[in-house]
Amino acid sequence: MDVIIRKIKLADDVAIAKVIRQVLIEHNVPKIGTAYADVSLDCMYETYNQKNSEYFVVEQEGTIIGGAGIAPLENGANDICELQKMYFLEEARGIGIGAKMMECCLESAKNFGFVNCYLETMPYMRDAQKLYKKFGFEYLDEPMGNTGHGSCPVWMLKKLEI
Repeated sequence: MDVIIRKIKLADDVAIAKVIRQVLIEHNVPKIGTAYADVSLDCMYETYNQKNSEYFVVEQEGTIIGGAGIAPLENGANDICELQKMYFLEEARGIGIGAKMMECCLESAKNFGFVNCYLETMPYMRDAQKLYKKFGFEYLDEPMGNTGHGSCPVWMLKKLEI
């Protein structure tokens, strides 16, 4: 399967929003207090076209099948970023794309000068958590910053090796 991981373009906004919502619905994620309700979901290019932010999409034969991004942690310390909106359609799972995407995002985080990377997820997203642990993320007892994702009860943090 030929896939390309690249930076998001304005023309990708509708497709990536559709992918993210589809994956969230598939996993029965609450629509309130999660990425589903984020205003930024419909303007991802603009949202990540900011300082110390970057969003990548996974494209297969011209179709967006997933994505993930890095941005400063909302109301967090200046040296902490957040891994955000990492979602893949079923055809993109289990074939190493998640690991490649993590490498892209964590490399960007290091290049931006972040020292730690935070994320939030759902307890039943076990495959995602396995990937996060493989990349050195560790569980936290409480959330960091103020992401607006009160329905996400799993918090993880990774110290970035710069």
